[in-house]
Amino acid sequence: MTEPTRREFLQAGATAVLAAAATAGSSPSSAAEEKLVAGSGDAFRHRHSPVPLPFNAKSLKGLSEKLIQSHWENNYGGAVKALNTVRSRLSQALNDANTPPYIYNGLKREQLIRTGSVVLHELYFANLGGDGKAPADLRSRIAAAFGTYDAWESEFRKIGEGLGGGSGWVVLGYNRALKVLENYWMADHSTNPPETTPILVMDMYEHAYQMDYGAAAAKYIDAFFANIQWDAVAKRMAQT
Repeated sequence: MTEPTRREFLQAGATAVLAAAATAGSSPSSAAEEKLVAGSGDAFRHRHSPVPLPFNAKSLKGLSEKLIQSHWENNYGGAVKALNTVRSRLSQALNDANTPPYIYNGLKREQLIRTGSVVLHELYFANLGGDGKAPADLRSRIAAAFGTYDAWESEFRKIGEGLGGGSGWVVLGYNRALKVLENYWMADHSTNPPETTPILVMDMYEHAYQMDYGAAAAKYIDAFFANIQWDAVAKRMAQT
């Protein structure tokens, strides 16, 4: 057997280096790289953009343009910005081995609250801008669930009045697990009933009415009903 030449020896060495590099690039080489991959998906990278108002803020009856614009820009817009910030912080914290679990869970709590605020505000604004007159087929559907349409409206209003002066949401929703259409009392952005499709959403945080009505929550509820966009409600109902 002949001894390998210097050229053959160098070629063999180069081949081994390339093979090692290919192997290293095919899978994470450290726990840090694995964490980076885990924290780089849409659950961390997604950035939400504010959804424009689906109506002219000047057109609502009993709800001023100033109130609507402030609500959309400061409360809803602020929630969008906060949610995007929290997602970035979660990615950073996930890749920091020194982040204590209780600190990480604090960020997850904020993510839950901000997500609820963003989604509920978008549903709220989307079901405003109408003439407040429910069509006959929706009235019948609601009446079938509550006995009468008036019984539904009475309960929906009563829940809202009970939340007056504080915070929370009133939601007419269809629970897919229980197969029932009912009104829900929600104390904040993170108390959504599971397996429920929101049909009609009313914001009862003071920022939704204080500028126009002070502490008179019942008058705000009257204005809300006068501006319900029932076409949007019908589309949601059709999903149930």
